Amino acid sequence: MTPASSPLAGVIAISGHEAGRGANTDLVRFTGWGRRRRGRRRPAVRVTTMLVAGLTVAAAGAGPVAAAPPDPLVEPRGFFSGIPYELAHPGGSLPGTNDWACRPTPAHPRPVILVHGQGGGRVTNWGAYGAVLANRGYCVYALTYGAVDGRWPLSALGGLGEIPGSAEQFGDFLDAVLAATGADSADVVGHSRGTYVPVYHLKTAGRPQRISTLVALAPLWNGSQTDPPRTGMRPGGDVHEVVWRGGSPYLPGVTHVNISTRYDEIVVPYTSGQVPGRRGEDVTNIVVQDHCPQDYSDHLAIAGSRRTVLMVLNALDPAHPVTVPCEPVPPFSG
Repeated sequence: MTPASSPLAGVIAISGHEAGRGANTDLVRFTGWGRRRRGRRRPAVRVTTMLVAGLTVAAAGAGPVAAAPPDPLVEPRGFFSGIPYELAHPGGSLPGTNDWACRPTPAHPRPVILVHGQGGGRVTNWGAYGAVLANRGYCVYALTYGAVDGRWPLSALGGLGEIPGSAEQFGDFLDAVLAATGADSADVVGHSRGTYVPVYHLKTAGRPQRISTLVALAPLWNGSQTDPPRTGMRPGGDVHEVVWRGGSPYLPGVTHVNISTRYDEIVVPYTSGQVPGRRGEDVTNIVVQDHCPQDYSDHLAIAGSRRTVLMVLNALDPAHPVTVPCEPVPPFSG
C-alpha cells in the first residue's frame, strides 16, 4: 500500500516546521568485537545539498508508482541506493516499507521504524534497509519528519526542522504504527539526527516502554563540533538538556546499541555517540573499524554499508546472529 492510499498518509509524510551492564559488553551478539580506537578527523561536509542535487536531476521525468516487486525483494546496497526509487516514485515508500496491513510474527513481534538523518527522508536515507528487513519478516515503517514545506522534491528532504517539532512528529508516527500492527512496542533504527529525535520524544512524552530496542547509527549524544549552536544539541543547549534528563541519554527498559565510525566527519568527535552505559542501563557501543581496518565508512556510508546492515540485524535479533565479515567499505556511499 502506498502512502497515497493509506488511511495514515498524513502521518507517513509529515512535514513542517545495560541490567547492570556497562558499555562495550555483549558485543559478540552484534559484531564479535567492541574495543574503541581514536582515529583521525576529517572536515565536516555537506549532506543536504547533495541530496537536493540527486533528487532534482531527473525530477521532470519521474513516473507514476509501479506495482510492488515480487518477493523476495531486491536488496540494494549503498547509502544512495534509495535515490533512484525516489526519482521514479516521487513521494512514495521503499518496497517492503509502510505496508499498513503487515502484522508482526512470533519470530519478529515488533515493527521496525527507520528514522532518517538531516537532509534525508524515508526513501533516500534507507535504500539499504527496507528490503533487507522486509525479506526477513519484519514489518518495516519509515517516515519523513521535519521536511521542507513545499512540493516534491523539497518535500523529500527531512530532518531540517527543530528537534522538538520533529520529536512530536515521530511520536505521532510511532502511535500510528503501534495502532496499525497491534504491537505493544517497536524497535527503532535511527541515523544521525534520527537518533536524537526518538530519545527527545520519549524524554518529553514518557512511556519509554513503547520502544524496545534503539539502534543508533552515527549517534551524537554529546553533540558535535560541527553543529551550529542554534540546534541546541551541544552540551548546555536546550535540546541536549532534555536528551540528558536523568543524567544519561538512555532510557530504562530500552536496549541501546550505538554504532559509530571513527571516520565520521559530521559527528566530531565520533566518541560523542559512544557514551558508556551506567548500572541498570542496557547499552552496547560498537565502532565499525574494530577488528576491520578496511571499513572506511564515514557519516553517510555507515547508513549504507552492508556490514552495518548486518550489525543492525544482530541488534534487532541477537538470538539469531549472522556473521559480519570484514570487507572493504568505501567512504561516502558505503
